[in-house]
Amino acid sequence: MFNKVLIANRGEIALRIIRTCREMNIKTVAIYSTADRDSLHVRFADEAVCIGPPSSTDSYLNIPSIMAAAEITNADAIHPGYGFLAENADFAEICNEYGIKFIGPSPEMIRKMGDKITAKETMIKANVPVVPGSGGLIKELEPSLEKAEEIGYPVILKATAGGGGKGMRIVWNPEEFENAWLTASREAAASFGNPGMYMEKYIEEPRHVEIQIAGDQFGKVCHLSERECSIQRRHQKLVEECPSPFLDEELRERMGQSAIKAGESINYEGVGTVEFLVDKYKNYYFMEMNTRIQVEHPVTEEVIDFDLIKEQIKIAAGEKISGKNYYPKMHAIEVRINAEDVYNDFRPSAGKIQSFHSSKGHGVRVDTHVYAGYQIPPFYDSMIAKLICRAQTREECITKMERALDEFIIEGVKTTIPFHKQLMKDERFRSGNFHTGFLNDFEIQPE
Repeated sequence: MFNKVLIANRGEIALRIIRTCREMNIKTVAIYSTADRDSLHVRFADEAVCIGPPSSTDSYLNIPSIMAAAEITNADAIHPGYGFLAENADFAEICNEYGIKFIGPSPEMIRKMGDKITAKETMIKANVPVVPGSGGLIKELEPSLEKAEEIGYPVILKATAGGGGKGMRIVWNPEEFENAWLTASREAAASFGNPGMYMEKYIEEPRHVEIQIAGDQFGKVCHLSERECSIQRRHQKLVEECPSPFLDEELRERMGQSAIKAGESINYEGVGTVEFLVDKYKNYYFMEMNTRIQVEHPVTEEVIDFDLIKEQIKIAAGEKISGKNYYPKMHAIEVRINAEDVYNDFRPSAGKIQSFHSSKGHGVRVDTHVYAGYQIPPFYDSMIAKLICRAQTREECITKMERALDEFIIEGVKTTIPFHKQLMKDERFRSGNFHTGFLNDFEIQPE
């Protein structure tokens, strides 16, 4: 087992990793920018190293500074968390070169699944269902228009190096195609440094359902059931739950086996997530694979009583997984509490938290790195907390979430709590009748 783990991340996920490491008697090193010196992950780590100014480019994405921090603290492993360098194959490769274990898959696995076209080709070979598409990069207009006609409108254009909704456009007819392609590729180039685009059939009223998997260094892969992530705004998840109110046992089993095939096809090592779109007829299609821990991993932990961070660390240290598949024993819902003004188009609301009281009680979990007096920096993601509720049934879980949201008090900045309160009361959400476009016509009422 490792002696000391450097966490190449910030905020709540860094604190989450520190807690598990402490329970495993592993020393921890926090890194931080000057803007994060007062974050709780810095306070609770055994050691902390400032690696640069507020800009992510100069701090949390600064590989030389991170490797220097690992070297001077004698860390023998690095946990990347999610975001930043978590799916950066070059970073994983550099860790290997320095003799420091990257807690995650190999650089080759990250590269295979990081490029969406390569990932799709890999899934086709593994007999995992995929959405009909261009089969490669879109390079010329006329052949692309012909392919769109063959696939059938509507189609969706996506950046091959993309994520989070950037470089993505829905095209409803041939007249819109050229302009959508040009604007999406420019956005992709600006966001990811890669203008490459591909095309897929646009699935109307899709559900976003992902399967959690784990694989060890000995070729064994298992699944840990699903998470429903269909409540999204501009392709950014806001609410996640398990089990999905849409899946039945037969579909859950089929999707779980497809996710295992996906992992086995690249000899996957670590924990990861295979993401699917599910149409209203319960056909499912591979969308992408995230080769890292997910923001919403607590949902899975709560319904199967399983520490996914601990599993990541054990796999990286060379331990075998049990190999059995896991199924939900209870129901869990997670809401992301972001510092955003829900009445002003979810505009970020950085500033000082004047008052902070998190929810408590049976079946209530809060993952956060903030507190009263904390200054939210404007340089990073706006998520400041995750509220997770667990109960025997979905109805009980929603009721518990309503109570927990009423108790959650954050003053000094705007948050998404008012949105979540209204969502929990919405009859369509309560009945499970929603899809990824649900929020397009969801109006937030003044309190």
